[in-house]
Amino acid sequence: METAKKDRSFKLIALDLDGTLLNRRHEISDENRKAIAEAVEKGVQIVISTGRHVKSCNDYAGSLQLTSYFVAVNGSEIWDPSGNLLERTPLQRDYIQTMWELCDQHGAHFWAMTPELEFRDGFPDEIAEREWLKFGFHVDDQEVREKILTELRKNKQLEISNSSPSNIEVNALGINKANALKKVCDRLGISMDQMLAVGDSLNDLAMIKAAGCGVAMGNAQELVKESADWITDTNEADGVAKAIRHWVLNEEKV
Repeated sequence: METAKKDRSFKLIALDLDGTLLNRRHEISDENRKAIAEAVEKGVQIVISTGRHVKSCNDYAGSLQLTSYFVAVNGSEIWDPSGNLLERTPLQRDYIQTMWELCDQHGAHFWAMTPELEFRDGFPDEIAEREWLKFGFHVDDQEVREKILTELRKNKQLEISNSSPSNIEVNALGINKANALKKVCDRLGISMDQMLAVGDSLNDLAMIKAAGCGVAMGNAQELVKESADWITDTNEADGVAKAIRHWVLNEEKV
């Protein structure tokens, strides 16, 4: 299967940030930078696809001199190369109140994103007047985390994932990185089979499964590794660069 995939010409690379492109110090290594620059020089589109708010990762895209699309908040927002918002899909407002109450009930920490701000462990009074893109729970206790997941799964209008084993992330149903990247690919005239996707967490799972080649980081959660076509090195050992060199730049496996 690997030989068949290596014969494919990948035209787009979708990269998660935390736990993938960034190391534990939230930096992009020199090797990752070099590999990305070489892929761009080859004409490959590099699309950052992250659970982060767009405002917290523009500097990374700028430092890499990227001029492509951007997928933010797990696919809730899609931005074009000129920085124009193409799509935004919020959660229903009444779900936010319910999730806040669930968080309070279980003593969990939370964060919630609007288009403008990120709130942590504190809400504005005007909850119903804002657009909410994502709600996150941070729960170290696995038993409590499972109780929250059980309650969330009763609502069939939610997309549930995570960006680390100790958290839960909630978006509107159908909002995930894969669906957002499909729209980006359609705009670029690229098929999903020509996409390489690299990630480490459950919010990367959909794009890893949908891509022509899905790559899990060496530090990825087990379900992500099981679903990937290939496992690269960790985010502390230039795993992104090694994936790009192997699959896109067609260098020998390292």
